[in-house]
Amino acid sequence: MVRVPKLNLRQPKSPWPTVPSAPLGHRARHRNHIQFAIRTILSRVFLSISITLLFANPTHLAAEQLTTVAPPPTAEPAPPLPDAPGAQVYPDAVPIPSPGAAAVHIESDRQSASSGLDILDGNVILTYRDRTLRADHMEYNANTGDVTLTGHLAATVAESDEHIEASRGTFNLRTGVARFSDVTGSVGLHQKITDGDQATTTAHAVYANGNPFLFTAKLVVRSGPRQFQIYNGTITSCQLPKPDWLLSGSEFSVDGNKARATNSVFHILGLPLLWLPYVTHPVDTSDRQSGLLIPEIGFNSAAKGDTVGEKIYWAINRSTDLTVGTIYYSARGWEQSATLRYRGPNQDFIKAHYNGLQDRGYYPGGVYVNQSGTDAIFSGRHDLDADSSSDDVHASPVHTRLVADIEYLSSFPYRQAFSSNFNQAVSSDVVSNIYITRQRNGTSLSLEGDRYQSEKRVASTTQTEQQVHIFHAPALEFTTTDHHLGGTALEWNLDSSFAALKRTQPNFQSSGMIERIDVRPELALPFGGAGWHVRPSIAGRETFYTRSRYPSHPGVPGTIENIASLNRANIDLQFDIRPPMIERTFDSGFLRKLARHDIRHTIEPEIAYRYTSGIDNFADTLRFDLVDVASDTNELEYGATQRLFLRRTGVQACRAPGTSADATEILGSAGQDDDGSAVPAQTAGRVEPVVSQCSSREWISWYVAQKYFFDPTFGGAVVANGPRGLLSTTLGLSGISFLTGPRTISPIVSRLRLRTSDKTDIEWDFDYDTCSSSVSAATTTNKTLPCERKFTSNNVFIDVHQGNVAGGVVYARLNAPARSYVDGVLSAVADFDQMRVNLGYGTATRPGFSALASAGIDIDVGSVQYGSVLTSYNWNCCGVSVEYRKYELGSTRNDNGYKFNFTLANIGSAGNIRHSGQPF
Repeated sequence: MVRVPKLNLRQPKSPWPTVPSAPLGHRARHRNHIQFAIRTILSRVFLSISITLLFANPTHLAAEQLTTVAPPPTAEPAPPLPDAPGAQVYPDAVPIPSPGAAAVHIESDRQSASSGLDILDGNVILTYRDRTLRADHMEYNANTGDVTLTGHLAATVAESDEHIEASRGTFNLRTGVARFSDVTGSVGLHQKITDGDQATTTAHAVYANGNPFLFTAKLVVRSGPRQFQIYNGTITSCQLPKPDWLLSGSEFSVDGNKARATNSVFHILGLPLLWLPYVTHPVDTSDRQSGLLIPEIGFNSAAKGDTVGEKIYWAINRSTDLTVGTIYYSARGWEQSATLRYRGPNQDFIKAHYNGLQDRGYYPGGVYVNQSGTDAIFSGRHDLDADSSSDDVHASPVHTRLVADIEYLSSFPYRQAFSSNFNQAVSSDVVSNIYITRQRNGTSLSLEGDRYQSEKRVASTTQTEQQVHIFHAPALEFTTTDHHLGGTALEWNLDSSFAALKRTQPNFQSSGMIERIDVRPELALPFGGAGWHVRPSIAGRETFYTRSRYPSHPGVPGTIENIASLNRANIDLQFDIRPPMIERTFDSGFLRKLARHDIRHTIEPEIAYRYTSGIDNFADTLRFDLVDVASDTNELEYGATQRLFLRRTGVQACRAPGTSADATEILGSAGQDDDGSAVPAQTAGRVEPVVSQCSSREWISWYVAQKYFFDPTFGGAVVANGPRGLLSTTLGLSGISFLTGPRTISPIVSRLRLRTSDKTDIEWDFDYDTCSSSVSAATTTNKTLPCERKFTSNNVFIDVHQGNVAGGVVYARLNAPARSYVDGVLSAVADFDQMRVNLGYGTATRPGFSALASAGIDIDVGSVQYGSVLTSYNWNCCGVSVEYRKYELGSTRNDNGYKFNFTLANIGSAGNIRHSGQPF
């Protein structure tokens, strides 16, 4: 059924604030009754005509108004539209937009009719579909859809996010064609109404996205959604009426994606700066535009010279873009770069970056040094299937994904000399891996390959660079989580792998690929009661190598490959005990008054006994990863985690007086499971607390642990006056190597974290060696014992941020055996002190002044390895930044330079400061 739309003059009010309509007089009410009767008669006439037409032509069921042009005089139905381009076949009628699918809603103070027009005055609001028109005076023709507006005109088209304000204009509701005079308009700028009573309701501009399109003009002609002709106007992305930058011209053509103009002038801060014969500006805020980026220019030290660079940006499609560029160092040569980005469905992505430099070289101290190099990085992920499950809601999903993280670096000196990131410049490791994995029901099957590259010796003017390369290509792994064995309380899991391995270093290179098979099944029986949790387990491990190495003996390093195969079989026994958590709440007395909080103290002890036997051929095993440094052990690990929780004294308690506390009181709602039940403290303690009725938060946590070794030599893996021992059991406790000989006790490991508020974080981590060695001074050729009482590592982290001020200090001390062991000689002790300092004010992305100073200091040498000072000042949508940087990395890099940047919002930046070049 086709219904003729009716003009409804008394619809519910628009959400925009308006002045209530005045009551109608007697004559007005009489006139409305007459109009209602006429509309009723016309509706019935059109209804009978429509019913007749429905039987005559069923194709007219669509509720659209048709043109008055009569169809061709033929009884045959019109053929469908052809698929072939250029075919001359057309439909018998052309639909045009019509208010038939939506009513027109009008509000005004005064209403009248004259010559087929509805005359509306006083706070007029007309709404049709997504279009809202406002004005002081309106004339509306219901037959044609034409609207004439005068005085304080405001037109909004929600679907295309358009908003126009003008002094007068015309608008056709059906076609969207409009014409406005004295215009201020926007695409992507919303009006936000602040809720409140009638006296406090306000409206202000809100950016709907980061790239709005704003314009002013004497005359604007609108031909469709985001399609304008702008005459004698300006365009910008900055807030009006005083934008930081704008383009002015006699005519701008806007096609929905871009605005184009010829003979335009570019203004900055009100000053005409540049004449542009042709220019484009994006209008579609969800689209990106290909083109040349603003050149970058910089001033550096004599080691590199001044720089100038240019980049080209190509928006391939909505999901992919490519940036290609080059930088010229006046003292060194050309550097090329390229970046490819792709973002796909779900978590699919690709990011690839390339940098390369052809260095002319330089002569520090009269010696020629060339630091040419290439650095290429590729990372990506592709989900081969979506998460799915069976009809059983408890079934585990199946997930298969392909992941790659690959880096190729041809020269460490190149990265040290030209990287703008300090951490990357001093890093000596390059790790690449690619794998495909399938996970289901707690099992994981993976096929992977990886490559490890590390700098063993830094190149200098007197010696060449030395590197270590380790390959796993390919490696097949199958692992599981704990599963119940049938209907029993027993749990089983499995770790297994098959890998082809290769290692290359200055004094050794494996002959081809060495195959390794490793299988480790485990059976456990967890039980507990009265707060105790116990997990005894037994595991067997079988490892087979197709090659081995000759054992070390005086004068011959133990890295010579033997053609004989090697089989290693061992048994692992483990007994983990978690005693009940000890807890106490101090909610009264001196401590409560001192801290102005209730204080909760908990102690979580941990005990673990491990016994491994059967690895009597440790010296014959080639080294590739953690699997190869497994050894016999007979050890006891003990430790405890202490926590202090705070709760404001004015907050209602979560328990009745005299009753014990649970995890909910200690951790707030973080101590509750999804169903509201309390979770064990060991699990809840690792969840970030949130504000709840109890309003508790973790204040201090302190973890302390140590190991006692009943077998000081670890089954012969550690010998007196031998190399530094790297074993999986000790690396699991601390990342600092401490085995320089047989010993019965490990260093104490301490991890202390303090969070006084949301604005302050402090952490102190150290390893203290209490030194209990089974080797006396008389049996060692070293001047010192294999161990001594000292801090082998000592690290302090402090972070404070309050308002616009932020600061951080990192202190790191290492006093442990060095990483290298060459030709049977014990390595020297690595002893150094490092400090990093950061101090900032303001925010670089907000208007106003901001500054950031950072430094990396070598305390032992007394030099600043890295330092930078960055200052910025931002206006509404443009800003300027100036930075000074200094690098002092020995003979590899010693330079300083100045960088600057001038940024225009939604256009680009001129200079050489990039977000990717942050200090750390």
